[in-house]
Amino acid sequence: MDGAEQFFDLNIERVLEHWPVAFAIREIIANALDEHTLTKTAEPVITKDPAGAWHVADFGRGLRYTHLTQKENDEKHRSGAVIGQFGMGLKDALAVFDRHDVGVEIRSAHGDITTRQRAKETFADVRTLHAVIRGAADPRRTGTDVVLHGVTDDDVAAAKEFFLRYSGDHPLETTPIGQVLERASPAAPGRIYVKGLLVAEEPNFLFSYNITDINAPLRRALNRERSNVGRSAYTDRVKAILRQCRSTGVASPLAGDLAEFATGRMHDELSWREITVHACTVLASHEKVVFVTPSELQEGAPQLRYAVDEGYRLVTVPGEVSAKLGQQVDLSGRPLLDLSRYRATWNDSFTFSLVSADQLAHRERSVYELTDAVLRLADVDPRQSSAPDIVISETMRLDETGHSTVGLWEPAENRIVIHRSRLAGAAEYCATLLHELTHAVSGESDNSLEFEAALTALLGKLALQALPRGSSERLG
Repeated sequence: MDGAEQFFDLNIERVLEHWPVAFAIREIIANALDEHTLTKTAEPVITKDPAGAWHVADFGRGLRYTHLTQKENDEKHRSGAVIGQFGMGLKDALAVFDRHDVGVEIRSAHGDITTRQRAKETFADVRTLHAVIRGAADPRRTGTDVVLHGVTDDDVAAAKEFFLRYSGDHPLETTPIGQVLERASPAAPGRIYVKGLLVAEEPNFLFSYNITDINAPLRRALNRERSNVGRSAYTDRVKAILRQCRSTGVASPLAGDLAEFATGRMHDELSWREITVHACTVLASHEKVVFVTPSELQEGAPQLRYAVDEGYRLVTVPGEVSAKLGQQVDLSGRPLLDLSRYRATWNDSFTFSLVSADQLAHRERSVYELTDAVLRLADVDPRQSSAPDIVISETMRLDETGHSTVGLWEPAENRIVIHRSRLAGAAEYCATLLHELTHAVSGESDNSLEFEAALTALLGKLALQALPRGSSERLG
């Protein structure tokens, strides 16, 4: 092509009149980034020259005037990584620049292009935007340099804000569907990117997201402006990304955010119950955690301290979430520990710390020496081999409320274990021993009618022995 001008009718009169200049610059940057991705050439550069013009330059194959034909770009459509999908971004940008009196030069080895309003050929009364094509000033140029005259620094900065590459958001985890991103600033809103281009903001999201695998609903929702896309269009993709995450970098902040459930300051991702459960599952795969409800934390059951002493982290979850976690396993197939399951696990691994009579203090030993007399009150002969052993322990298993039991009947061992604290007083010790003797004699468990009947019978027997001699005969 020589230095003569040729005109390419862009068939544009007035379109996208509400677009600001930043939107048009966004399209130029998107094209440069796509060329970088498709050709694997150097990253585009965005610079300002001494004369005040801004340049967006890539190092790809160079733009040709045929690229100004508005059609869906098959190459971009096939690629899973590029931003552009519409095939009209460049023409839209040129129209916006023309309306805002921004001068444009597009330079490549294939020719130099500017724009001008001009009458349509054979229709002199209709003026449209035309591309003015000249021979390349530098036939050896690599890539495409788009020069913009009359745009402000703020326009360029606003355009760059649309791109993940320039946002400062950085990936926490990458999945086949997309990325979970940590926001550049905690005060900034969460951002939704599609293939690196911002399409929506979420003020109450914990993370930002870059969706790289677009499904049909999202593709339909991506309007020509590629901004302000509704949440319903991308919710399924965001959920799918989170469900595929396996790192604590994502799971730990999500689980930690559950602590804000009671305050109402929880982020919106935690309103998706399946995401909450998945985050807890991942967290439990990497850390020693016990999931507790706010009420359990407030009650302060002893096993909370036991868990912390054993190196577990307490993670607060709502009650309805805790109910689901009791049925879940982590990524290795191990059950998740809610408070109930932790208590059962703790009991299963529990060993008593038995105390011999010689280790008891004088008062404790005096109380413990009442043992044989109490056995006889319950018609148990302490001299018989069938009589249960009565032992004292510093530690006890946990009951259903999470508190240490004060006494325990162990049929397999034929022994009764009583917590050392009950030796503080004779009444406490005798009451505990008689309670456990009822289990031993009746073979029944707590909270059963049979145990209640056996305990009632024992109380009656003890009452008769305590009454003055002859009272029982007089009464019948």
